[in-house]
Amino acid sequence: MKYYIIAGEASGDLHASNLMKALKKVDAEADFRFWGGDLMQEVGGTLVKHYRDLAFMGFAEVIMNLRTIFKNIKFCKTDIETYQPDVLVFIDYPGFNFRIAKWAKQQGYKTHYYISPQIWAWKENRIKAIKRDINEMYVILPFEKDFYEKKHDFPVHFVGHPLLDALRERQPVSLKAFCKAHQLNEKPIIALLPGSRKQEISKMLSVMLSVVEDFPGYQFVIAGAPGQEPTFYKQFIGQSRVSFVQNKTYDLLTVSTAALVTSGTATLETALFKVPEVVCYKGSYISYQIAKRIINLDYISLVNLIMDKLVVKELIQNEFNAKQLKTELDKILDESHRKLLFSDYFDLEQKLGGAGASLKTAKLIFEKLN
Repeated sequence: MKYYIIAGEASGDLHASNLMKALKKVDAEADFRFWGGDLMQEVGGTLVKHYRDLAFMGFAEVIMNLRTIFKNIKFCKTDIETYQPDVLVFIDYPGFNFRIAKWAKQQGYKTHYYISPQIWAWKENRIKAIKRDINEMYVILPFEKDFYEKKHDFPVHFVGHPLLDALRERQPVSLKAFCKAHQLNEKPIIALLPGSRKQEISKMLSVMLSVVEDFPGYQFVIAGAPGQEPTFYKQFIGQSRVSFVQNKTYDLLTVSTAALVTSGTATLETALFKVPEVVCYKGSYISYQIAKRIINLDYISLVNLIMDKLVVKELIQNEFNAKQLKTELDKILDESHRKLLFSDYFDLEQKLGGAGASLKTAKLIFEKLN
């Protein structure tokens, strides 16, 4: 079978790569052409465009780059027609993927969506497009199945969360080996995860670094995103006690005592590594004002959304400042608070449905095609 896969972010690259590996197990003739990243490229196939050239953060930023976005959409349609895939597999990234899905369904292509866009958070009216344009939907969060089937009468497949697969397959690393490999000292590590896009890294990292001198008993380590060059981070690092590691986020989380994490998939990853965290978010003023008016959620982090309660502290927009960040970091370094977090983290993992999401999805896709 010929699979055309579209992933537009680092997390999509990870989950799409694991899906591709699983598809190879169930389909010996699997051939891939894709929009994605380095991890997908390692599995094999043809990389059409890298996600680092596609990701625009926030409402204002999208508007500023509309010309590029529409140019990419036109090119994608032409590329699909040339390749003639048996199925298109969309990985999250709704702004782009919905436009391609509408066109593709009209052209008679089979359309499968893996990792539902978060229409339960905003733009719920997109359910009309999903019903019209998507043949099969594979969801990874437990509450999404009820959202689609009970509220909108649209059958979906709950396959569990693919992060559990990614964590299970990785090789363990010790604190001693990690520190030696990256020339770190023996102090406990506080991980800084400022995001994957240049725009959000620029906004987040300077505030995260503002608390470094308040915690002399710890060393701070920045997790470099796979889509960014290490040289980009140098402009933010002025403190001698701040270190940097590239493409080793999971290893870093394995050995970290605490973490400051930009809102997104990384908040869930950090929780699954059982690392106490503070969730941080700050967007442009215009983007934040728009989002505040149209997003109807009690929380922004996946951890709190899945648990339906405040498990990890969220510092949003003006609350994300040096004073409050120090206060919350003090809390998650306190042993009694950490014990409560670990209990909630255990319950979180149980709710996610166990490992095997990639293989379950691959089998369902292949069965539907046959």
